[in-house]
Amino acid sequence: MADEHVFNEIVFDNVRIPVKYLVGEENRGWYIGMTTLDFERSNISTAAQYHRTFEQLVGYVKEQGSGNTEHGNGSQVPSSKFQAQAKLADLAIENQVGRYLSYRVASMQERNQIPNYESSAAKVYHSEYGQRLAGAGVQIMGLYGILDEESKHARLRGRFARTYLTSIGSTIAAGTSEIQRGIIEQRGLGLSRI
Repeated sequence: MADEHVFNEIVFDNVRIPVKYLVGEENRGWYIGMTTLDFERSNISTAAQYHRTFEQLVGYVKEQGSGNTEHGNGSQVPSSKFQAQAKLADLAIENQVGRYLSYRVASMQERNQIPNYESSAAKVYHSEYGQRLAGAGVQIMGLYGILDEESKHARLRGRFARTYLTSIGSTIAAGTSEIQRGIIEQRGLGLSRI
């Protein structure tokens, strides 16, 4: 959809590896793989990236204004100034929540603990927040928000159009949002599988 290739699913079948390359205990590779995913899902870098993206959107609104503001060729931003400000306030709060979820995971890692459902919470939150942030950027910029970086009329070099398209994949990569919710349900809340 975004015309780029960024993640893969690789399946090995009937592969034999010499015992000298064994990592951890034999037949426990799945658990090692899942532990590495717990670290990947912390989304610490994503929290920083989304903070910068949010700040760019705030800067755009301050510079360009919002709410029936003409942008040179007669097109107008579709939302009122109040709606844009309310959306930005919501996104600011959500941005901080996401940062704190990632900080929680980082603090656990600092104490040599292996975050599990905590990483899943950060992962599902950030991947879905990224979609809301990108959608808000596109909406606030109006028609300019859907232009890609190659258009001379694109705002913020087409960042929100690109992020809008790529954010869908983030709810799949490193485990779908549904998988993350299952981990939180079972390991975080102690609920049984259905």
